[in-house]
Amino acid sequence: MRALVVSQLVKDPSELTVGVAEEPQQDDDGCVLVEIHAIGLNFFEFLMVQGKYQTKPDLPFIPGSEFSGVVISTSPNVKKVRAGDRVYGSSMMGAFAERISVPETNVRRMPEGMSFSEGAAFGMVYATSYAGLVLRAQVRPGETVLVHAAAGGVGTAAVQIAKSLGATVIATVGSKEKVGVAKEAGADHVIDLSSTDDFASAVKDLTGGRGADVIYDPVGGGVFDRSLSCVAWNGRILVVGFASGTIPQLRANRVLLKSCSVMGVYWGAYQVYEPHRVEETLTALEDMYARRSVRPLLYPRKYSFAELPVALSDLASRKTTGKVVVTVKGESKL
Repeated sequence: MRALVVSQLVKDPSELTVGVAEEPQQDDDGCVLVEIHAIGLNFFEFLMVQGKYQTKPDLPFIPGSEFSGVVISTSPNVKKVRAGDRVYGSSMMGAFAERISVPETNVRRMPEGMSFSEGAAFGMVYATSYAGLVLRAQVRPGETVLVHAAAGGVGTAAVQIAKSLGATVIATVGSKEKVGVAKEAGADHVIDLSSTDDFASAVKDLTGGRGADVIYDPVGGGVFDRSLSCVAWNGRILVVGFASGTIPQLRANRVLLKSCSVMGVYWGAYQVYEPHRVEETLTALEDMYARRSVRPLLYPRKYSFAELPVALSDLASRKTTGKVVVTVKGESKL
């Protein structure tokens, strides 16, 4: 089968190529073999092929975590899906390929009307944002939520979920061109960081000096540091990732003075520590999708499977908006 195999670490994903790999093995009970139709890309996959991510797989490996497709076959004891089902799913690795074998718990039938591109853009970023905003921060109607990097895949998901929870959303974006994307996702106010990096003052102005009740931060670095200046009393800061490339150091006295909470959000560990939350989260998100409260905002460019390295490079260089999806097979909603 075709796959993107990382045989040595690279500085830029454009150095990689789609080649040939062995077919996935379906040895274990409870496994599902999927013909992949679309792949969703994430920033941490860029870090992984560089060897800079917290998970460092042995070489060679096939990266890729989000996918959608059609079930080819299942182990005899699989009950939730069967051959021919249209599914979306996730895996720590292996999705940058034409086929993947994953545990039954890693796939779900796609909601009615969902395209394969939407399916590949749905599971991980929306689940991460739901876990942060609902399970961790417990956002309440009427609160103000500040979403950083709000024009990206995880950012647009966070904006949509926060709005569906009844929050007022302030978004930050990195360029004038991305303002419209954040507004399309539902943001009430958008701060363009290419015009000013003093978003803390802007947030205070928009909230009458109070600050944001919840801050969703997938960026880290200086953005995290400045967020401590505009979090409200008893506010919550969600640490989602470090797209800036810098892991910030926390000065605990600032947490004390604001009586605020700093919370980590690591969706990938829920299956290990709180597996019941996975079902709860994805069921809630599928209901939101059915009610049209959430809809993945896809980057307009359509990348073919052969262009996967280019797509990953574009994502890493901040050229893209919304969720970047690679088409492996022809798109169809049927």
